[in-house]
Amino acid sequence: METPATLYVVATPLGNLGDMVPRAVEVLQSVQLIAAEDTRHSLPLMRHFGINTKMMACHDHNEAHAIERFLAVLREGGSVALISDAGTPLISDPGFRLVDAALEQGFKVSPIPGASAVIAALSAAGLPSDRFTFEGFLPAKAQARRTTLEGLAREPRTMVFYEAPHRLLESLTDLAEILGPERRVVLARELTKLFETVVRKPAAELRDWVAADANQQRGECVLVVTGYQAAADELPAEAIQVLRVLKQELPLKQASSLAAKITGLKKNQLYQYALDFLS
Repeated sequence: METPATLYVVATPLGNLGDMVPRAVEVLQSVQLIAAEDTRHSLPLMRHFGINTKMMACHDHNEAHAIERFLAVLREGGSVALISDAGTPLISDPGFRLVDAALEQGFKVSPIPGASAVIAALSAAGLPSDRFTFEGFLPAKAQARRTTLEGLAREPRTMVFYEAPHRLLESLTDLAEILGPERRVVLARELTKLFETVVRKPAAELRDWVAADANQQRGECVLVVTGYQAAADELPAEAIQVLRVLKQELPLKQASSLAAKITGLKKNQLYQYALDFLS
């Protein structure tokens, strides 16, 4: 049963209704109001599970205005459930302002865990998952997208992105060019649905595979990308920064010698790197 004056953040299925957890159904049936990203989209889910609770839209365009209505329910001792169109709310979905406002006013916020496209894709990717970074949607414009990827080129953690189907091929092309054609990438598409795809290939091969099959350019897409792995003889980023700063103030030999003392690396290795890349 729901607890009075509580905002529940409720995960819903990505596509397969069998993934709806029983506690989520119970909470949605018992709260006074459901804050839904799109009430029309959520209506079939409600009907399927016999949930008759009133819904009210809560999306990017009305969130500031709608928050007061949800807070009013909480102030009266009732409870509210927040849902998105699919998966766990707030993960590249609206709802942050509502949760923030509820906490600021002292109301309890309780998560009802369930499906998440990020975690589902990561769990099936076969890539390191002890540390990862979720980057949301890549920018829609080509230059901004490329700039973002350039900034992530040396990110050592596994990276997870959402991508719109009509931009999938462009993003894979940029991934292959900027991160390298051999960087391993997993496409997790239409997770839990009838035409689910989970395929892992080097970036260039995956781009060509998607380009050859228009069906793979449809539906909800998650990209999981292997983090950057430095070559054995490559300098750590911190050492490069130390060397760069010292080189601006000192002669190269002196800068290399001092950088070696600071970083513990060999002076000759630092000196040669500066000659090759910092001249």
